[in-house]
Amino acid sequence: MKQSLDSLKIKLFADGADLVGMIEMASKPYIAGLTTNPTLMKKAGISDYEKFAKRVLTEIRDKPVSFEVFSDEINEMKKQGEKIASWGTNVYVKVPITNTRGESTSSVVEYLSNNGVKVNVTAIMTYKQVETVLEVLNTDVESCISVFAGRIADTGIDPVPLMERCVNLLSSNTRSELIWASPRELLNVFQADAIGCQIITATNDILRKLELIGMDLEQYSLETVKMFYADASLSGYAI
Repeated sequence: MKQSLDSLKIKLFADGADLVGMIEMASKPYIAGLTTNPTLMKKAGISDYEKFAKRVLTEIRDKPVSFEVFSDEINEMKKQGEKIASWGTNVYVKVPITNTRGESTSSVVEYLSNNGVKVNVTAIMTYKQVETVLEVLNTDVESCISVFAGRIADTGIDPVPLMERCVNLLSSNTRSELIWASPRELLNVFQADAIGCQIITATNDILRKLELIGMDLEQYSLETVKMFYADASLSGYAI
């Protein structure tokens, strides 16, 4: 069965830290929001966190953007979260599910959520972690729960059953949305959509494959053959 971008109910979020790429993706009508994290920012050569974030927010004002706290101390996370939230009404504050010592950040999530901050709880990989987050979220404030389905799949475990359980669990909080995070291929978009996941966040290299949706496989095969031939010819290979 051919897939179609128009048939998708899931919201597509672009994950990255390249300003030009973020602006490009934000301009596309099918991109509903954007996310980033300290690792992506480091790879992009970002040295001034606040300056970069505020620059992004001057360019992207009408779609949600998630920025992550980076302190390892619980009280400092709360302060960073409040400051990040003050940068724009479209900001979600990403909070990792624990700090590096494995200590729960549920008190940070509860504090920020109860103070009207839209949180995006991240780096989640278990059902129990999702339960912990739901227990402390303010049900009157918008929030996201990011389950790293791609990283779960990297361990050889099919993430779909877990994600289905999480979708059902989140039905108890209509202001909270489940994010299928760290997808590894475009197929994950359709898998997430099929189980009723509200959001999937993907890097630009995966999102650019959206143009391949519905492509004739015979034609795609021929284009692949032509690519191999052209590269061999340009390289001057001979046997």
